[in-house]
Amino acid sequence: MTSYSDLKAGIKVGAGFNDNIVDEIKSRCNIVDVIGRHVVLKKAGLNYKGVCPFHNEKTPSFVVSEAKQIFTCFGCGATGDVIEFVQKYNNLDFHGSVEKLADEYGIEIKSAGFHAEKERAALYEINREAAAYFYRAFAKGSNPGLEYMAKRGLDAATLRKFGIGYADAEWDSLYQYFLSKGADPKTLLELGLISNSKDRYYDKYRNRVIFPIINTRGKIIGFGGRILGDGTPKYLNSPESTIFLKKNNLYGLNLTRQDINKENYVILVEGYMDVISLYQHGIRNVSASLGTALTENQAAMLKRYTDNVILSYDADAAGQAAALRGLDILHKSGCKVKVLHVTDGKDPDDFIKKNGKDEFLKLVHDAMSFADYKIHILKQRLDMNTTEGSVEFLQETAKILRELSPVEADIYIKKIARETKISEGAIRLEINGNNNSDHGRNPNIITVREPMRNQQTAVRTAGTGTMIERYLIKLMLQKSSFVRKIKPYEEIFRSPSAYKIYELILSVYKDDEEIDIKKLEDSLEEEDSRLLHDIIENIQFADKEDQVFQDCVYRIHTSHLKKREKEIIQIMSILDDEKDRDKIETLTIELIEIQKEKNNRR
Repeated sequence: MTSYSDLKAGIKVGAGFNDNIVDEIKSRCNIVDVIGRHVVLKKAGLNYKGVCPFHNEKTPSFVVSEAKQIFTCFGCGATGDVIEFVQKYNNLDFHGSVEKLADEYGIEIKSAGFHAEKERAALYEINREAAAYFYRAFAKGSNPGLEYMAKRGLDAATLRKFGIGYADAEWDSLYQYFLSKGADPKTLLELGLISNSKDRYYDKYRNRVIFPIINTRGKIIGFGGRILGDGTPKYLNSPESTIFLKKNNLYGLNLTRQDINKENYVILVEGYMDVISLYQHGIRNVSASLGTALTENQAAMLKRYTDNVILSYDADAAGQAAALRGLDILHKSGCKVKVLHVTDGKDPDDFIKKNGKDEFLKLVHDAMSFADYKIHILKQRLDMNTTEGSVEFLQETAKILRELSPVEADIYIKKIARETKISEGAIRLEINGNNNSDHGRNPNIITVREPMRNQQTAVRTAGTGTMIERYLIKLMLQKSSFVRKIKPYEEIFRSPSAYKIYELILSVYKDDEEIDIKKLEDSLEEEDSRLLHDIIENIQFADKEDQVFQDCVYRIHTSHLKKREKEIIQIMSILDDEKDRDKIETLTIELIEIQKEKNNRR
């Protein structure tokens, strides 16, 4: 079997794959998720540990690093990245493992021959040589680039860490340097190192500080250049090329990913200088998008290391717009995202230089949540003292709340009602009334494929009864035919008032007759009656009853899977590896099946 390392070493084995495809697979395929489908992994410090699937062992010695995206077995010596694991576990060659992962994650593959692989290696080498050229020019002595960075308060150690360089003001210094080495101008043009006009070649970067862009594999894929003086554009970046796709990379992540994993959150900023300045001041769990709107692939890259993202963009209008776009991308990817508001200075670089690390960390602590930030922006934009402003605020807020879980939405509904003096009922009706125009999103309707919050299948709302209990009760009240459908899941009614209402519904239920709500009310105690009225008034389905029922069933099944998974892990943690070998094997098989089913449900 041809190994991945053989290919990386340049051995010809037939048709290869574009490096961008391999990079995208590594970006999209978290090694913990992939290996976790086949191996029971337990958190062990910063890593995950399990029993090696490649040799027989009793004591787990198989370690998976989410930060480094590699696996290692200290028993048999097997090691590699996600592609090598799939290759070895499924007895595939490199091409087969790439195709398998690409198919599972919906990544389109375009084949490329061996010569294309060599060409990409040559492009990486040219960028490496250019970075070395710029760095030598920066470090050799007094020059405008070094003076500028010193004025910005950056020390020599930090500048070396990021490989900062300098492009002089001459027209063709870099071009002449590469000509002396026999480089093809067409290749330099493709990488964006030079430009041409009227058959004349000249350097693209002139009189600029240079920021090498390095991917997580340590390859220099492009450059950013900051003008020294008043020229335009202020920042000049490499064009996309065979080896550089902005959507698949984040600035600084090659240096900061382990700190991000360790702190379990990332501060995402706009620019190169913000990353470097925060890093120098001791805040190293930081990264930046590359001069473009945040992409789904970049969000997936961040999720390798943490689910917690704090956006710290500039405080101007453009920064606010970028933050709003980033919020949506990160929220949809499953991240817990907040926005940091810089109160003194227009960007993180300015603030931390003026106020220091501790004050910046206070801003991190006070960062606004997804909904809080969006509602804050609405309040800034709209005049709440006018009828028109209040109506638009309610309409726009309803859209925001549809993106939240039911319990989160419920909390915000009560909060907004208090602050604006708009009734909770009006807010809920606005949310429900807009349901058909927003793809069925509704905080009072369970949304398919959103996981349960705890083993009781739903977080308790204010008052009595969980949201799922309320949904099921409303279904039975609205259409009595749901009573028979819901009975197999009656163990879900655990809160006292919800259980009493359910029992009473069963007692008055008759085939082909709707539930007599008046009879229910007359038979309930005051507290139980309050819950019933709350359900009747505030839970609306907008003709989506069948979908809501299926969503409830989905959540109940998912909750059962999670509960059993937790039970198995707890049991296995106290079993003896030697005496209980058969039991451990049986439980391991069951656990793997549960985890497979959970993955299929996502």
